[in-house]
Amino acid sequence: MVHTFSLVDALSLGDLKVFLGRAARVGTGSVRLIGGQGVLAVYASVLAPKGLLDTGPTVLGLRTFALTDTEESFDEIISIRALLDRLALLSVVVNGETGPVDVTLPPSEGLAAWAGISPPRGGWTNLGLVDTALLEKSAGDGISEVAAALPPDTGEQIVHRVRSQVWGRAIAGIERETASGAAFAAVSLGFLRPEDPVAIYRSGPWTRLSTRRGHVLTR
Repeated sequence: MVHTFSLVDALSLGDLKVFLGRAARVGTGSVRLIGGQGVLAVYASVLAPKGLLDTGPTVLGLRTFALTDTEESFDEIISIRALLDRLALLSVVVNGETGPVDVTLPPSEGLAAWAGISPPRGGWTNLGLVDTALLEKSAGDGISEVAAALPPDTGEQIVHRVRSQVWGRAIAGIERETASGAAFAAVSLGFLRPEDPVAIYRSGPWTRLSTRRGHVLTR
């Protein structure tokens, strides 16, 4: 079945394209789109375990976008590249004015292991605020460590193991144990700004970092 949704304006389209472009550089190459009740939720997998014995963290980036109405609900796994190619073809200016933008999804990629573990939509407990500088330092240190540990032409399995080890460590200075991969995702997806507070929440095994620009969920 082909699904279509309508973003409220061209600014939303631009924000979606920026988010997808960043996710394509650091993620697994696919996104989960959940639409319904006037909201589009876009989940991007930044880090995900490979197999039952992999103890690495699951780290997801999330952006939400307003839709023009309550279209039929859908839940699909889509290739980021295929979606970006489709968005690039859209014309969002009609008679010199911007308005709603209709988007038809490319074919679904089917099931993805990381999408089978859904974070909760409710039941979050606010644990206070996190220092933006602390997250930026954690991400910077981890990026440097990964780069130093991985010479050119390193095999995929070794790359995944090193990244899991580095990004699975807890961020020092945060009371609620939070994988440093959450800091990496927040920086890489453009969610952090010095002037914006970062709130931290928990719900069961999940931790969420939230700013005005997006959310990072990890377990």
